[in-house]
Amino acid sequence: MKKFNPNKNYSATLKAAGYIPKKEASQKDYNRIGFMSGLEVHQQLNTSKKLFCNCPAGLFHKNGEYDAQLIRHMRPTLSELGEYDGTALMEFKTRKEIIYQIKNETTCTYDVDDTPPFPLNREALDISLEISLLSKLNIVGEVHITRKQYLDGSIPAGFQRTAIIGVEGALEVNNKPIRLIQLSLEEDSCREISDIGHVRVYNTDRLGMPLIETVTYPDMVNPEEVKEVCDYIRFLNRSTGKVRTGIGAGRQDVNVSCKGGTRVEIKGVAHTKWIPLLTHIEAFRQWSLLLLRDKMRKKIGDYDNWSISHKKLNYYDFGFTYQPIVEAKDRKEKLIAVNLPGFKGALSHFTQPGKVFGDELSDRLKVIACIEKPNIAHSENLEELVSVKDFEHIAKLFDAKADDAQLLFWSAVDDIETALDVIEERCKMVFDGVPPETRKSFENGTTIFERVLPGADRMYPDTDSAPIPLADEYIERKRSELQSDLVVRYKQMEEWGVPKDTYTYIFRNNLYPIIDSLVTEGGFDPVYVATFLGHHTKWVEGHFTKGEGFSYSVIKGLFNFIKERNLAIDIIRVMLPEVYQYPKMQFDSVLTAVGYKHSSAEEILSQVSYLREIFRKEARNNTSVNESAWIMGKLRYKAMGNILLSSLYSEIHNAKN
Repeated sequence: MKKFNPNKNYSATLKAAGYIPKKEASQKDYNRIGFMSGLEVHQQLNTSKKLFCNCPAGLFHKNGEYDAQLIRHMRPTLSELGEYDGTALMEFKTRKEIIYQIKNETTCTYDVDDTPPFPLNREALDISLEISLLSKLNIVGEVHITRKQYLDGSIPAGFQRTAIIGVEGALEVNNKPIRLIQLSLEEDSCREISDIGHVRVYNTDRLGMPLIETVTYPDMVNPEEVKEVCDYIRFLNRSTGKVRTGIGAGRQDVNVSCKGGTRVEIKGVAHTKWIPLLTHIEAFRQWSLLLLRDKMRKKIGDYDNWSISHKKLNYYDFGFTYQPIVEAKDRKEKLIAVNLPGFKGALSHFTQPGKVFGDELSDRLKVIACIEKPNIAHSENLEELVSVKDFEHIAKLFDAKADDAQLLFWSAVDDIETALDVIEERCKMVFDGVPPETRKSFENGTTIFERVLPGADRMYPDTDSAPIPLADEYIERKRSELQSDLVVRYKQMEEWGVPKDTYTYIFRNNLYPIIDSLVTEGGFDPVYVATFLGHHTKWVEGHFTKGEGFSYSVIKGLFNFIKERNLAIDIIRVMLPEVYQYPKMQFDSVLTAVGYKHSSAEEILSQVSYLREIFRKEARNNTSVNESAWIMGKLRYKAMGNILLSSLYSEIHNAKN
């Protein structure tokens, strides 16, 4: 028989799926596979207290700093309809021991579910209502608190309290309406510290902080559009000035599917710049899994009765040199061989760049059976981990057919049964196509299995919290207090002629109000102000260390100071690095620090003729361009703040002519 080549099979299945790099993809490619995506955008609110207790919000402590530890084991509960949620059952299989590291300053008995909830934080309700109105959502007449099961341990109670504030709205992004399903107000979860084996450790400082979740319909039809919509929602939230910013304050879950596929949620994407590649790869992963489904259904007719078989191996009967197997032997773990009938060619089937279906099995073993990676070797690894000879020996033990595939895994005795269930379950899912699941993202655009996608069975009313009526008068008062829409701000920037490459920085940092104030009240040129903020300020942030107390409002004060002192505006570029590093320094002291000395324009320009004579006597390359540049260099610091450099250059050039 012809020797099977996993790498050739990987390349052939990649080609069959029509996978192409993100940079080469066009809308035609996404239409071909039926790309579809929606968003769940989370944003922490800038409140002083948490959502359902009086603990301070936004007070964080370092990992390892805690006053007490709490240990819990999670168990699923029946829904109101007497059913279990699939995600809860999956988490229960993991037999995780959850450890919470608790700091007294940030956690109370409510957080650990030993006290009923306090009344909902009205400051958080106000902010969420304001953002709902800006999002053109229909506001609910009564806020009902519900419980959403979370058995991964990220919330000690095993459920998250959440409430819908607005439903069925729409945003206009690049002249396209993007429909919104709802906006919810909910409590944030713990920060994960580690997850190794059967032990998961959390920090509780973030737990209970107010968080909003904006959910869109799957209206985005290409990866770039998903990022644009996500940025828009985040900028809209930030435009209120009432949300938290920084690492972890904003997170998004991205829902992706393709034609014939199913909704897969890419969880906790930290940066919007990752979204295009993540969604591109996920859509093609699903498309490739559908091709594998069709091939395996045709290959295995009676797939409803398909099953695996397994055997315990003796390490000493084989010549294994793969280091993880050698280490497993030293740990006295069991080595299990599994035969997958008819799965030859499936394990090396392309799923993501550099990944194959065999990786899908490995991911689930890590998450559900808690067997740390590397945890398997199979007969179709792209890089040979176990020799062909050893796999031939294993195949004979099963009396395997030529079209079967084999894999090995190693684990503690207690995890073997779960691991076998996981392998068989995931292989059977091949015949259905794309399993609905939650996946964890990586910067390179690939994802790994995180958990089964939760269903509606995990939601039920919270009997500890009374409904909160929202009076029409209250809603209308909040509506009357709204700022201008984000789309209006976009259009105003376009009318001003502000460069497009400044938009992201300006809206991400909510700098539009500063620009608007400096233009309308201070009379400054909008293009200059916006470019200064979007280009120079961004450059300063990347090259200097921010001093304590710096905020963008300091820049507004700096512009006004320069106007009051009647200084040439160019000097602001020299002053900003000093102000950024030492924001408490008086502006007059900053002028001294940058070497400013007052001189009249006449005094400066009177030196041009003298400098020109010196240049013409001493210059080695006496050209007109060099002459002007040399004179500019000599007068630049004297001119700084006293005359615009553009005006100085014009005077030098005109005087020469």
